[in-house]
Amino acid sequence: MDFFKIKRDIPFMSYGRYTTSISLVTFLIAIFFLATKGLNFGVDFTGGTVIEVHYAQPADVAQVREHLAANGMPDALVQNFGSSQDVLIQIPLKQNVAGAKLSEHVMETLLQHDAKVEKRRVEFVGPQVGNDLVENGALALLLVSFGIVGYLWVRFEWKFGLAAIIANLHDVVIILGFFAFFQWEFSLSVLAAVLAVLGYSVNESVVVFDRIRENFRNMRKAEVTEIIDNAITRTMSRTIITHGSTQMMVGAMLFLGGETLHYFAMALTIGIMFSIYSSVLVASPLLILLGVSREDFIKPVKEDAEEVLP
Repeated sequence: MDFFKIKRDIPFMSYGRYTTSISLVTFLIAIFFLATKGLNFGVDFTGGTVIEVHYAQPADVAQVREHLAANGMPDALVQNFGSSQDVLIQIPLKQNVAGAKLSEHVMETLLQHDAKVEKRRVEFVGPQVGNDLVENGALALLLVSFGIVGYLWVRFEWKFGLAAIIANLHDVVIILGFFAFFQWEFSLSVLAAVLAVLGYSVNESVVVFDRIRENFRNMRKAEVTEIIDNAITRTMSRTIITHGSTQMMVGAMLFLGGETLHYFAMALTIGIMFSIYSSVLVASPLLILLGVSREDFIKPVKEDAEEVLP
């Protein structure tokens, strides 16, 4: 059912050169910030100490952060965890300070201001574990990318697979570029969001590609640009409903989920926005640049030189 009926095809491909140029510039800018500033890896990747504490009353997270900073821990990440009375404290790895000793120092600082605070758990992430997580995360992104290319290659044709993976990696690099530019913390939850965006983006590309393949078989006399414009226009209603509903949920996590879900939801928000853009204004123009045609789906019938008698 189409809630947003668009009667005339929107000429998206007439802007293809401009959108791909903008995407290329944005992609290069993201690469520049990744190369110069790098990602601000969280404790999950760099190593450090994670402490969960419980207060008898709702905790003042800003005040806890000030107390730790005043006692030589200005880089401590303090956030609510589960409820307003539970607080999660993450402290990056410090040289010559063991995890147990650091946790004792944190508790001494907190007990000075609230004698009822309780320590629930302490976890120490070593630097070797952090390095392994970085390598495994990069490997996961690589394997997912190869899987997407293989899936689209089998389902459609190699030009579609190549166009889709370029568009999808464009989304991933843009997300990483935002995190590098603003130096937002890159944690395991953000990595999960990036992997989710890859799947989300390829789903949008598959929907558009399915309609393009169908149009090549039905619109026999239309040009390639007309076929692609019609395919994108016919899927606009579905795109608005799907992405609008998803963004409502992600927006709730972004504004109401607290610091624990903030950067996870931020990565998803950026990914959703750019997945719409890339599937329509990056992947589709790339199909034209790669020379997609009706012959890729409908092989021409060869006429026999002699008629075969029964």
